[in-house]
Amino acid sequence: MKRLAILGASGHGKVVADTAECCGWQQIDFFDDAWPDMTINGCWSVIGGTTELLARLDDYNAIVVAIGNNRIRQLKLNELRAVGANLVTLVHPSAVVSRHAQIAEGTVVFSGAQINAGASVGVGAIINTGCSVDHDCLLANAVHISPGAHLAGGVKVGSCSWVGIGASVRQLVTLGENVIVGAGAAVVGDVPDGFVVAGVPAKRIK
Repeated sequence: MKRLAILGASGHGKVVADTAECCGWQQIDFFDDAWPDMTINGCWSVIGGTTELLARLDDYNAIVVAIGNNRIRQLKLNELRAVGANLVTLVHPSAVVSRHAQIAEGTVVFSGAQINAGASVGVGAIINTGCSVDHDCLLANAVHISPGAHLAGGVKVGSCSWVGIGASVRQLVTLGENVIVGAGAAVVGDVPDGFVVAGVPAKRIK
């Protein structure tokens, strides 16, 4: 039996679990630091927190971190990698991923997403429902591309950056680390580290 542990019991975690079922995982258990106050996430059981998961790594074929906050997800991924946990990459069967693209461990690719040739996605990224990552894009670790967002060719996205729902990024644009792109924004120029941008065209708001 293929057994998967998911760290992070949330709405995002439910989508990760549903994707895992579509990928053939037969038993799925959640771990969350809200346990024991939280014991259920949708139809899946929450059976421990991070400490309990670390003690039970050998009980599972693989682990995935389902935490929406990029920085916390990266911290948890680093903690698991440091002890040799087997991090799985999940790609929904309805996603379209070029065989010439690269996806690192711990990344999840949800239904309807598309990743084109030459694209590279780092560790622990979220490629969310119906978004697209075009040719030769370079996404660093713990990036989140939200539902319906679109990256044109050659876009670079720094670690822990978040492209909001329905946003678009013009070709060859570079987004720095810890950037936030607001919902529906149109990014037409480079964005430095730590900036929050929104609007059409996108402008700095923080």
